[in-house]
Amino acid sequence: MEKAYLVLSNGMVFPGERIGAAGETVGELVFTTGVVGYLETLTDPSYAGQIITQTFPLIGNYGVIPSDFEGRCAARGYVVRELCAEPSNFRSEYALDRFLAEQGIVGICGVDTRALTRVLRTEGVMNAAICEEVPDDLSEIRSWPLRDAVASVSTKTAFEVPAEGTERFHVALIDYGVKRSIVRALARRECRVTVLPHSVSAEEVLALAPDGVMLSNGPGDPAENVYEIAQIRELIGRVPVFGVCLGHQLTALAMGGKTVKLKFGHRGGNQPVTRLADGRTFITSQNHGYAVLADSVAGVGVESWRNANDGSCEGIDYPGRSCFTVQFHPEAHGGPQDTGFLFDRFRAMMGGEPDA
Repeated sequence: MEKAYLVLSNGMVFPGERIGAAGETVGELVFTTGVVGYLETLTDPSYAGQIITQTFPLIGNYGVIPSDFEGRCAARGYVVRELCAEPSNFRSEYALDRFLAEQGIVGICGVDTRALTRVLRTEGVMNAAICEEVPDDLSEIRSWPLRDAVASVSTKTAFEVPAEGTERFHVALIDYGVKRSIVRALARRECRVTVLPHSVSAEEVLALAPDGVMLSNGPGDPAENVYEIAQIRELIGRVPVFGVCLGHQLTALAMGGKTVKLKFGHRGGNQPVTRLADGRTFITSQNHGYAVLADSVAGVGVESWRNANDGSCEGIDYPGRSCFTVQFHPEAHGGPQDTGFLFDRFRAMMGGEPDA
């Protein structure tokens, strides 16, 4: 295998061996703590612009299973301790290294990913490069920008997904980088889903006469999506709305709130969140680098969920507006599905039942 280097914007260098596609790459270096679910991670559009570090030391042992893909691979790079060359799983179709190469993802293995994660937890996420030689000048790495993240992953044209079984509801889903499992979770609940581009206007959404609007996950800094925020502001209170991840953040901004970049984000399938109504804690799947400041929506929204590790806001209810949002992923592929009942709450809202 060819020698490769992971070079951090702070000057630290981690040597390793090349995997995946040839060439070099620059992006924002983040880590995810998932023990399983590397396929869902690599195909989650919310990772657009990021070099993903897997903290679990062995990756690729169950190969590549296309039916588990969540969307188009949008990552900038991939970092692992050990890449399994000979996967063993009856569903596997080929090895992960081939997937990375075919997707054009530059990767590196042989890196002490746990030592790397300690750096990111101490100093915060930062830009990095995977390259053949260590550059003398790090200015290009340090100045690399993530721009137009949502536009790069959102669908270009609208399309429909039929309900499974009898159709009872019609959901307009605005795609900021949606995971397929969100669409499937709605379809299983008797919903026909119309998936719309991020550039759709509020008037166009309402013209479809949907029973509810779903605001999806997605990548990047939520505050950059000025147009999308304005359209959400026009939708709130006119139709039931459920937002997840980036959709949660955009809704808060639409309602006058603020967001902040977390030091190293929440990424993985083991994030604990507490439901404030009863103090019960659930384990959730998450992938985000920003959080809503709960106090910034006081008087408009009520914080409903809170991260049990760092106390950051994980959910907001908007009383009297038929709207609620959560930071985590209730569809949770891969990860625990303990909070799937939130889709049932959205379904009940569309059926005219009181929003508890």
